[in-house]
Parts: sequence; structure tokens; C-alpha cells
Amino acid sequence: MSDQRNIAVIGCGGWGRNIVRVLAAHGGFGALRAVVDPSKARRVMARELAPEAAVHEHPSPVWEDPGVRGVMIATPAETHYRLARDALAASKDVFVEKPMTIDVNEARDLLARAAATGRVLMVGHLLEYHPAILTLRQLIRDGELGSIRYVVSNRLNLGKIRTEENALWSFAPHDLAAILRLVDALPRQVVATGGSYLKPDVADVTVTQLLFDNNVGCHIFVSWLHPFKEQKLVVIGSRRMASFDDVAKRLVLYDQRADGEPGRLAPGCGDGTDVAFPLTEPLREECRHFIECMEGRLTPRTDGADGLRVLRILHAAQQSLMADGHPVKLQWLADSDGRTDPERPAPVIATIPPAAAGRRHAYESLRS
Repeated sequence: MSDQRNIAVIGCGGWGRNIVRVLAAHGGFGALRAVVDPSKARRVMARELAPEAAVHEHPSPVWEDPGVRGVMIATPAETHYRLARDALAASKDVFVEKPMTIDVNEARDLLARAAATGRVLMVGHLLEYHPAILTLRQLIRDGELGSIRYVVSNRLNLGKIRTEENALWSFAPHDLAAILRLVDALPRQVVATGGSYLKPDVADVTVTQLLFDNNVGCHIFVSWLHPFKEQKLVVIGSRRMASFDDVAKRLVLYDQRADGEPGRLAPGCGDGTDVAFPLTEPLREECRHFIECMEGRLTPRTDGADGLRVLRILHAAQQSLMADGHPVKLQWLADSDGRTDPERPAPVIATIPPAAAGRRHAYESLRS
């Protein structure tokens, strides 16, 4: 790979600083050229993390720099569309953190702009680059679990408490993206319920249920009001069951099956068998993949279409949440290259708390 410094990171906040750290620490593939953030304190941090990179308050120097080939955006979700749009207009390849945007039509617009200009558009669905998830996906492909029956995901913690987005939008995109890949299908119905205990209209706890056409069920429980941290994904198959504990860093395969024959259902799973997987940092692999796609003009594993699919499900879940758990139907169409792509949905409004509107204004300086 080229060692030319050609990546700019927009946003050096909670997650952006991790991207800056990874790119700066691995200059051979990271090629970090510039960092942009409107906060003086975060610009100071960026200089400490990446002393060889240029640091800017505004993105204009990045848009105008022909040496910047790719832009990685890690800012608040409500700023993603404008920044990604401006980056594409400046002929840059774009990586944007999850969720891709907060509006379905804006996401569609980004896909159209990237296609029209031949630019890479990648979405930061980190779990899809986790070596344990990749190993689990291969086990499923190899038939080790049999037919998938049910998937359960818990992403729980005490804090960080957000006021600008609810737990669904903050936590669930990770698991939604990974589950769609593991199940290899799209849901036809979404049901979501939750509770707002710390701030009105900002759900601290949500439970989202997905139902797929192949009768696979899925249950996603997210919360930042939990006494301990838990990030666990469980896949129930007809032949075997598997669990991935991201806190304990364990992928375990169980011999118990769920083939629909009551006499063959075991009452307990025992200790199971640990499955080895590479201990590589998912964020490093995600950054590496973006640069490989830039250099090879490849379609990313988590491209804009993937981001749009996850966004549509988030909107459906938000609609159900606001309707006290009323089921929301989803319909999907097949596009010309054989992949599934969402049809234009009926309008669904995911309300943004007033605090988010204020934060949007704080990032107005990032607009060109």
C-alpha cells in the first residue's frame, strides 16, 4: 500500500479521536494528513495524537487540498449529511460513522452523488470488521450452526448518558448491521418499545424485535441504565448455538440444537467450546478496509447501501417506539445488480431532541 498521507479526519471527539489514534499510530497504511474540529481543546488533542498531521478548525482547507483523497467523518449524526455531501463535491472518497445520516432521503442523495462521481462511500459499522463476528459468519456459512432460528443481542452499560440521541440510535446500529450480515436477509416487520427515565422523549432503554421472511426472529436490547457493561450476541441455530461476548472477548460454540423437535432440545448448554479468532483491533481493520477500497476502487463491505438499509430499520424502530410498540412493516425491492435495496419508504419522522438542534448549530462552522 502507498504510504502517502492522504486521509483527513473530520471530528476528534469521543470516537473521532480513536480514528485519529489508529491512523496516526500506523502511518504506513493510515496516511493521516489532516484533522478538523471546531473545538480548540479537541484540536490540541489532535496535535498530541497526530503531531505530523495538519489541524484545522474548518474543513475548507481539506476540501481544497488535492493531496487529501479520502475523508473520515466522525461528528454528530445530524452533521453527517452536509459534511459527506461537501466531501463528495470536493472529489473525496468518504467514510462516515454510523448512523449514515438521520434522514433516509439524505442517505439516498449521498448514494446517488457517490455513484455519479465514482467516489467510495463507506459507513462505519464497526462490528462487521470484528474478527469474532467474521469468524462467526464463516461458521454460519459453513453450516456449523445449521439454519438460523433466532438472534439475541444485548448492548448494555451505565452511561455515557446522551441527551441529543436515544439509546436506539446510539447503540443499536452496531448490532443491526452485524445481524443483517449474519442472517443474510432483511426484516419485514419491526417492533420497538422503550422507556425515557432521565429526560423526556429520549429513550434510555429500548427493545427492538425484527421478524424476517424466513421466520428468523431477532431481539435487540440496548440501555445506558444498566449496572454493568454487557455486549453479547447469541445466535440460535438448528444444529448448534453460538455466543459472542465482546467484553470477555470470547466466541463460544454450543452443541445444543433448535431443530423444532421437542425431544431433541437439550435443557442446558454446558460450557461450550471456545472458538479462536484473530486478536486484531476492529477499528484498525475498518480503517485498513477503507483505504484498500480507495486505492483499489472497490465497493466497501459496509457501503452506502448497507448504511441506508440500517437507517431504514432505525426509522421503522423509531416509528414503532413512538407508537408504543405498534408493528411497522418494511418492504424491499431488488436493484439491478441483484442485491437488495430498500424501496422509497413512506415518510417516517425520527424526532431529534432540542439539545441536538443546539449541537447542530455548534457544528455549523464545519459547513463549507
